Amino acid sequence: MSCFFKKYTLHFKLPGGTSRGVLHEKQTYIIFLQEGSKMALGECNRFVRLSYDDRADYEQKLYDICNRLSEEKENLLPELREWPSIRFGVETILKDWQNGAKQIIFPEVIQPEGFTIPTNGLVWMSEKSVMKKQIEQKLRDGYTSIKLKIGAIDFTSELELIQYIRKQYAVDEVEIRLDANGAFRPTEAKDKLQMLSDFGISYIEQPIRAGQWQEMAKLCEETPIPIALDEELIGVVDPTQQSKLMDTIHPQLLILKLALIGGFEMADRWKKLIESNGGTWVITSALESNIGLNAIAQYTATGWSPYAQGLGTGQLYTNNFPSPYSVDAQGLHYQNKTKWDFSLLW
Repeated sequence: MSCFFKKYTLHFKLPGGTSRGVLHEKQTYIIFLQEGSKMALGECNRFVRLSYDDRADYEQKLYDICNRLSEEKENLLPELREWPSIRFGVETILKDWQNGAKQIIFPEVIQPEGFTIPTNGLVWMSEKSVMKKQIEQKLRDGYTSIKLKIGAIDFTSELELIQYIRKQYAVDEVEIRLDANGAFRPTEAKDKLQMLSDFGISYIEQPIRAGQWQEMAKLCEETPIPIALDEELIGVVDPTQQSKLMDTIHPQLLILKLALIGGFEMADRWKKLIESNGGTWVITSALESNIGLNAIAQYTATGWSPYAQGLGTGQLYTNNFPSPYSVDAQGLHYQNKTKWDFSLLW
């Protein structure tokens, strides 16, 4: 049995990348566990400048894990708490191996007819005109849940884009959710949330920068729009701190990105914490390849949330791996008849 990893560069389809021309490609790591013709795969999706384990010795840690994985499969996960993206990849590869190395991570969701997960249509931050074109395309495609990333242009223009949707579609026809990525200052956040509430916003992710627990707690208590924590969860890997965060802030929702929080077991813990606080969760991909997306989608299909999930990012790449997945306005679809193709890795 052998274990190794490869760095893989994903290239975006969209001209100029995603965030105002900044991001043209995304690097990720694929780990392999192989014995004869049996090969399991997992994705360690380190997100530069965002992942808790974005460190200079990341690849050295991967070498160490690969050297030990074939012999210590059951003992590695506890020590990877400080390495959430690697832990996610290792959890995936162990489940894949256990289930026959066929990219089946949670067998209970793999039905003959496949499965579908409702998914929002994502509008990336960009110039106002570009965002409007994205909105128009999502609405033409039939999406009934639109997520806008805001904070890159002036707030008035963002309000106008939201109003553009609401003039055409009522709250019960098209859901609007927002991701501020911490763009609001605590002193202005409440007023901005009040203005946004006029448009029937479903929820807003991370209105202020992570790490301001008391300010976020006050905002969650007074907000006219449900607030979801996202970046706030990154790096909170100790169970005691996780409980303290929830008991302090009392958010209405959590956004769970498995590669950023540490995989399936950690997502289970966050789910229990938010549900015990009377809230709920949404699972969102974080620009993984289809290998990581597959693990996230199958995990998502094991649970239930009243919201559409955020699993449409796999379609953004020109060189993603052909897979059983497709996405449209009805959701992310897994179809058993379609086969995986990993030839791009070699």
